[in-house]
Amino acid sequence: MSNAPPPSQLCLLSDLPLREVGDKVRFLGCVTSYSTDSATLALEHQHQQPQDSLAVRALVDVRLVLGRLGSDQTRIGEWVNVIGYITAVAPLPLPTAASNGSDRGHVNISTVRAQALLVWSAGPLDVQRYNSSVAVLESEQSSPSGDDVASDALLHTAGR
Repeated sequence: MSNAPPPSQLCLLSDLPLREVGDKVRFLGCVTSYSTDSATLALEHQHQQPQDSLAVRALVDVRLVLGRLGSDQTRIGEWVNVIGYITAVAPLPLPTAASNGSDRGHVNISTVRAQALLVWSAGPLDVQRYNSSVAVLESEQSSPSGDDVASDALLHTAGR
């Protein structure tokens, strides 16, 4: 029996609303704002598929990591990795008459709150390759026999 903390589960920011409060996750997001008053980073994934009518915003409490947080991790437009715990998930909005495609400028936003244990800059990143690597990795984790191809691809997404 190990007393080690549970490992984090790698997931896409867009999948955070599907997680439970208390889940330990690792995800990537683009900084859209930073509140110094509340020590909260707002992260979104601005490369989500255009057909998505639901955008996801992660509000990340960074009070536990303020001593190690640099300006490169709070600058708007920067991509950062986060490991932390889900603290709240807003219910997904119900479809409305406006979401049937007649109101193309309207996007529903689902908000997820997380407590950061670790935040670091992603550096140069091929976002599409990252997304596809995570998707493959998630499908391997859900199937009984997976190999390390997706894991290797994910490790090499930065800098290309």
